[in-house]
Amino acid sequence: MMTASRPRYHFTPPQNFMNDPNGLVFYDGEYHLSYQYNPFGDVWGHMSWGHAVSTDMLHWEYLPVALYEEDGVMVFSGSAVVDWQNTSGFGTRDSLPLIAIYTGHTESEQTQNIAYSIDHGRTWTKYAGNPVIAIGAREFRDPKVFWHEATRQWIMVTVLADQHKVRFDGSPDLRHWTHLSDFGPAGAIDGVWECPDLFPLNVEGQPELMKWVLKVDALKGTGAQYFIGDFDGTRFINEATQEQILRVDYGQDFYAAQSWSDMPDGRRIWIGWLNNWEYANLIPTSPWRGLFSIPRELYLRKYPKGLRLIQQPVEELKQLRQLLYHVHDIDIAEVNDQLAMLKTDISQEIKVEFTLGTAREFGIKIHTGDAEETVIGYDAQAQELFVDRRDSGDNTFSSSFAGVQRAPLPPEHGKIKMHIFVDTCSVEVFGNDGYTVISDLIFPHSQNTRLEFYALRGDVCLNKLEIWKLGVGA
Repeated sequence: MMTASRPRYHFTPPQNFMNDPNGLVFYDGEYHLSYQYNPFGDVWGHMSWGHAVSTDMLHWEYLPVALYEEDGVMVFSGSAVVDWQNTSGFGTRDSLPLIAIYTGHTESEQTQNIAYSIDHGRTWTKYAGNPVIAIGAREFRDPKVFWHEATRQWIMVTVLADQHKVRFDGSPDLRHWTHLSDFGPAGAIDGVWECPDLFPLNVEGQPELMKWVLKVDALKGTGAQYFIGDFDGTRFINEATQEQILRVDYGQDFYAAQSWSDMPDGRRIWIGWLNNWEYANLIPTSPWRGLFSIPRELYLRKYPKGLRLIQQPVEELKQLRQLLYHVHDIDIAEVNDQLAMLKTDISQEIKVEFTLGTAREFGIKIHTGDAEETVIGYDAQAQELFVDRRDSGDNTFSSSFAGVQRAPLPPEHGKIKMHIFVDTCSVEVFGNDGYTVISDLIFPHSQNTRLEFYALRGDVCLNKLEIWKLGVGA
């Protein structure tokens, strides 16, 4: 079995196993990123919070483990906030506290706990009064906390995982909490619910119109879903029918996304775990196991079928670009002749725009060579974007890995746009400016870096193509 090279610009742990992003908060010029981490091995276990900081979400400095498993209590997923008014009382006049909110896990119970830091997140102290919420439940986890200005209280969003419910609690001080309401079941209930997030977004082009987005993961099948509605500080009201399912990402490998708290300029940016529990302990990497997606900025956009959550790569990623190729209005055969002479790279960003023609299917093949290829295509008849990783390289580590992931993507003004991020072992595809996203792991052999465009049963017009090599980030 091959071993994949460490990604160039995706975050990975220095070594050992990593899953969910945790404790995402911006404070004093630094992005804090914690993560579910096993300090002792490269498979799941002994869950603690690893920790890193960055000034641009691209170049990361590893810090010591923030929160360790102790006394038989694992440190499961959660969030972090800046306590700007020192409501918790943990800070001082000269040093505001950062507060981490996490699930304490034992075999018999899951509870909500807090820890604090008064030195910019370099050291953390677990609150002596933990847990701050305990309801005697084994499936009660993943707190996301934020300050709700209208009702002057902290809101904690958790899941009652096996009941397919999101629970809301309120607090004046992060220590004492009151149950406010529950939401659900709704949408996808094909697996236990996990890793909620709740945040407001203004609708593009209508700055006066603000809606709330509630994201929750379903462990099997759907991956991650979202609801759009209103939140009044007590309860969330879903605007759609209870049966409607809005998917965050149609790939196999985007899970547990969390957005940063206290972001400057009102941006809403999240990051997700690029992996899948079907094979998370098996992917062929060493000495690290687990990686995160690129950071994605979030928007709400209105379409004929209603509001939809849009994800786009953060602008900061442009800092890593080194232009390799740029062309307009060209025949696919000609482009392939030119690409065959181009020295491509294993880590790339590709932007391409097609105008629909007679072709039933078209797209791009990446990491081609030696009977390997990953196909990123568009089915014009079904109006679906897809990623086919059946021949993408090493897939022997799991019978669940090989396959084709499909996502609805209607043309816009007769055009299909693909914005593709390729790294050593992943591909993230944004269709039509973020309307649809597919994120998948792939494990090609490193020498297979060629690109090739294709069209089946007809022609398609290639309007624009830009290819960049992406330098080292994470």
